[in-house]
Formats: sequence, C-alpha cells, structure tokens
Amino acid sequence: MTAFPDDPDDASSNRSRLGSGYRGALTRNLTKGRIDTMPDRTPAPAVPPSERVLIFDTTLRDGEQSPGATMNRDEKIQVARALARMKVDIIEAGFPIASPGDHDSVKAIAEQIEGPIVCALARSLEKDILRAASAVKNAQRPRIHVFLATSKIHREFKLNKAKEEIVKQAVEAVRMALAHCKDVEFSPEDASRTEPEFLCEVVEAVIAAGAGTVNIPDTVGYAVPEQFGPLVGTLFQKVPNIRQAVISVHCHNDLGLAVANSLAAVRAGARQVECTVNGIGERAGNASLEEVVMALRTRKDAYGPTTGIDTTKLYPTSRLVAKVTGINVQRNKAIVGENAFAHEAGIHQDGMLKDRITYEIMHPADVGVERSRLVLGKHSGRHAFAERLKELGYDLGEAETATAFERFKALCDKKKTVYDADIAALVEDQIQATSAYWDMELIQVSSGNRTMPTATVCLKRDGKTYQDAAIGDGPIDALTKAIDRITKCPGKILDYQVRSVTEGREAQGEVDVKVDFGGHVVHGRGISTDIVEASGMAYLNAVSRRMARARNGAPGKPTGGSV
Repeated sequence: MTAFPDDPDDASSNRSRLGSGYRGALTRNLTKGRIDTMPDRTPAPAVPPSERVLIFDTTLRDGEQSPGATMNRDEKIQVARALARMKVDIIEAGFPIASPGDHDSVKAIAEQIEGPIVCALARSLEKDILRAASAVKNAQRPRIHVFLATSKIHREFKLNKAKEEIVKQAVEAVRMALAHCKDVEFSPEDASRTEPEFLCEVVEAVIAAGAGTVNIPDTVGYAVPEQFGPLVGTLFQKVPNIRQAVISVHCHNDLGLAVANSLAAVRAGARQVECTVNGIGERAGNASLEEVVMALRTRKDAYGPTTGIDTTKLYPTSRLVAKVTGINVQRNKAIVGENAFAHEAGIHQDGMLKDRITYEIMHPADVGVERSRLVLGKHSGRHAFAERLKELGYDLGEAETATAFERFKALCDKKKTVYDADIAALVEDQIQATSAYWDMELIQVSSGNRTMPTATVCLKRDGKTYQDAAIGDGPIDALTKAIDRITKCPGKILDYQVRSVTEGREAQGEVDVKVDFGGHVVHGRGISTDIVEASGMAYLNAVSRRMARARNGAPGKPTGGSV
C-alpha cells in the first residue's frame, strides 16, 4: 500500500515523504535499536480451506503513480474494461480526493463497468471518505478503501499520534465509510514495519467496527517471505474475530520480493492479493498480477487456492497497459515478456521439438500468447534449423541442410536478429547457386570521391584458388571486371536491383542482376549484409549459370528473355 499524506491541507498530493531523520529513526527509536519488528519464524496455524484468492487490481490507482504513467479518463476506462474482461474481482479505480480529474475518472468507471467491485481509496479523513463515496455511489458493486499509517516510524514522524489515537481514528473512519457504502476495506499503512501486537489490536478493532476486508500492506517493500508469511499467520493466531473479514495483502517490490511475499501470505491464509498489471507502481512497483495468478495456477500443489482470472487475457491486457502508460514490458519479464516463451539455445530447442514440457511449465495459449517461439540464432542447433526449414516449405537433403546451416551460423555472427525471410533468402540463394563452378572466397574493395575504385577478388573452383584485381568507374564496376578477368566470361549488366530482405540496420541486402553474355541474358542473385558483397555474389551467380548452360548445350536465351 503506497502512502499518502494525512495532512488535511495537502489532499492533492499522492506521495508520502519521509523526513531527513528517517535513517536515524531506525536506529534511535525502534525497540532498543532493533529494526526487525516482525514475529519470529513460527508455523502458521491451519486455515479453513478456501479455493479462491480474490484479485484486487490497483493498476488505475497505485499503478498510475509510477512516474510517467499518468492516464487520462478515456484511457482509464479502456483499461478498466480490459480488467473486467479478465474477470478481476476488484478494480481500485483511483484516489478521488487527489484531483477533480481523478474523481471524475473513478465516477465514470463506477458507472460504466459491470462485474467487478469498483473501489475508491480514501485516507481516514471525513472529506476523503465523502469524496470517495461520491465517486463510487453509482457503481453496481461499490467499495470504499480507507487507510491509516500504524508503524512506529509513521506515528512519530508523519502523524505525531499515539497508538490510542490511531485505533480511534481507524475505527471512526471505517464507521463513517460504512454509512455511505456497505463494503469497506481498511489498510494499516506500513503494516510490515508495525509492531505485531499493535497491528493485531488495530486489525481486531476495524473488523469489530465493520470492515469486511483488512489489507496488510508492505508499503515500502521491506518484508521478506520468511517474515511476511508468519506475520499474516500471527493475525490468524491472535485476532479473535479474524474470520469475519477477508485478509488481503499489498506488497511493493523495492527488494524484488513483492510476488514472493504475496504468495507467502496466501499460504498463511490471505485470500485477497492487491497487484497491478505488469507490476507497475510507485518506486519499484507492485506485485505483478500476471505472476501471482500464474504462480497460483501452475503451482496449485504448493499453494492450494487459485483465482477466477481468465488467464487468456493476461497478455493482451499487459500490452494494453504498456501502450496506455508508455511503460514497455521488459523482454525477459515472466509470463508476458517477449522472451517468456522464446527459446534460442540449441539444447532447449531440441527438447522443445521432442516435447514442449521439457522446457516449458506453462502453455503460451493459457496466457494469451499464440505459441512458443524457437528463436534461431547463433546458439541454435541443427534440429531446430531443419524444423524451421520445413515450416518455411523447404525440403532439403541432409547435405543441403548442412550447407544451409553453416551459412546460417555465419549470418548469425553478422547480425543480431535473424528473421524467417533471412533464412528463406539463404536457402533460395543456395538452391540457385551452381556448385560446379565458382565460389566467392574474398572481396576487397577500395573506393572514395578522391580514390580510383579498385577491387581485388579471390575465387575458388575445383579446389584451386584464383585471384585478380581491376579498376572501374565505381566499386561494383571494378568488382565485376575483376570477376571477368578470372572467369574469362565477361558480361554486361543490363539491370541492377537491390532491396532489403528484412528490417533494421543489420538487415541483409538482396541484389538481383540481369547480365548479357554475348546476346544471352542470364539472371543472378546474391544476398549479404554487405551490399558490395551481395553485388559480387549476384554477378558471379549469373556467370556460373551462364557457364553451366554452355557446358550442358543450352547456351541461354536471346537478348530480351531471361532465365
């Protein structure tokens, strides 16, 4: 749970500010200098079985507090509709007292969204509660979520209140909210750093006052699973009326443990998890909704209860939130990252082709991803490459596949991303090549606005190497003349075309040439990440095809035709 100021005169602010004495407070004021205020590791008591964990989505409230993630009214409604389609249980639509725009957005969502509970956040202040009630009053299923800080640090440095005053204000806030809405949730802000005995006292008091849900926030992401789970377990042990409310958790990710802490709390008895799509939120963010949901689903054997989320909507909703907020999803993020179901290592790809369960614990379709991707790169093996050739429609023999694979590996060293179009171009170039004649070994070209264009070429045929050089009007002209000197088969380029095979600065270039050999026109084609090299390969391909036809008694076609 992210903190908000409790100063009535600073209602529009939506971030807490720790004073400069915060670090000193840890050493001076906490129980004899000790920072750890959570209970020792003790087994959590048995909790009556429940097969459902409620998902409380706070993307539109806490998620929007992520720097740069502000959404307008229409964008919030669009995201809320996606959350409803995904079947989240509760949507925390915003903090109405923060601004008129936030109030209007919450009000619009409350009026338009059906299915989930629509919740508004409020401090434990009368004007906040009235503003929240005004925003959600027309919701099909409204909720008011009130909060008040309870930790020693917040009591002394932010609120300047005694424990008795905190309990009294919390109870009054719950009762006030109940006068306007039957569904009220209460959060003791900074619960993970609150003295356990006092936390139990507050929780018991707000449940007695009528709170139907009590949320236990790790506001600053300080907790670790080995402590946070037992903290929730302590509530079930020591709060006599605990069964009268749903116990919720809201974990921040400052130490990268938000999901782990949330799952530890579920094991201890929590039955609501507050989270955000893509884990966005204040500072390092919140528990990631998709990670919590899929962990409960995939490891039901470890956690027991699951959720009512339509998991096939996880990926599209993730992409929508990324688009609306401008915060892109990291490629290697669990569940919805671009690489979550992508495999490049040859050993992994071989296993995947034999049975996907060798390297995947979830089916991509379950989260809305069409299928797994075997990403072909320098780490890929021959098995995956051969399978991709079949998918692309090429039926090559073992020797041809081996040759294509070696050329593919060489290409991977030149460009970072290899696309299907790159592979197709390699294979088509290989199919068109005439192995009985010339192979390109080396090209070296020198050119410039004050330099005579010069090309040195090294060709190989029947195990022998031939080298020569030439000058020309440009690098391509010099290159073709050097090839002519070696092959003794001069030609004249009638047409020269170059195009990019794929996108990006590292894209392969494909060169097509139409060459006239003494009245007979032949096509040639070459591909490379170097356009000059591709040009030389295309011209040499045409020379080889012309010589092959001459040897086979088919001298070619007269000018005007092509082969």
